[in-house]
Amino acid sequence: MTALLFVCLGNICRSPLAEGIFRQTLEEAGLAGQFTLDSAGTGAWHAGNPPDPRSIAVAARNGIDISAQRARQVTDADFSRFDWILAMDRDNLAALRRKNSGRGPAELRLFLDNPARDVPDPYYGGPDGFDQVFHMLQEGSRRFLKQLQGG
Repeated sequence: MTALLFVCLGNICRSPLAEGIFRQTLEEAGLAGQFTLDSAGTGAWHAGNPPDPRSIAVAARNGIDISAQRARQVTDADFSRFDWILAMDRDNLAALRRKNSGRGPAELRLFLDNPARDVPDPYYGGPDGFDQVFHMLQEGSRRFLKQLQGG
């Protein structure tokens, strides 16, 4: 069982979408039972809250239900519990590296790693930004699964 944690700043926009999209990618590939997925934020501002309504909406338009997810903050235990911790941007990756400081064996990296690029935070924009992020995460999910499979 491979465990993946998707991380953004508040765990209400990008990382819940990444979790939902990757789950769908695994289901389409017939691999859902081989992975444990979760998402979290480097900050705790939204802990306990559902994803942003715009994230829920863009996911729903694409056949994915993320409405039951609840935001949480990354914990020290996550660095041992997960094989991969995938940051949505360089700032959150740096925060994860500071927080980990040798605590656990998790592989920390940008989710969009080849080529390395940030997933922009759509929080302060309109619906178009959420659509753009959805498509970036969908493409990244397919690429990352292929990488995990050795391709």
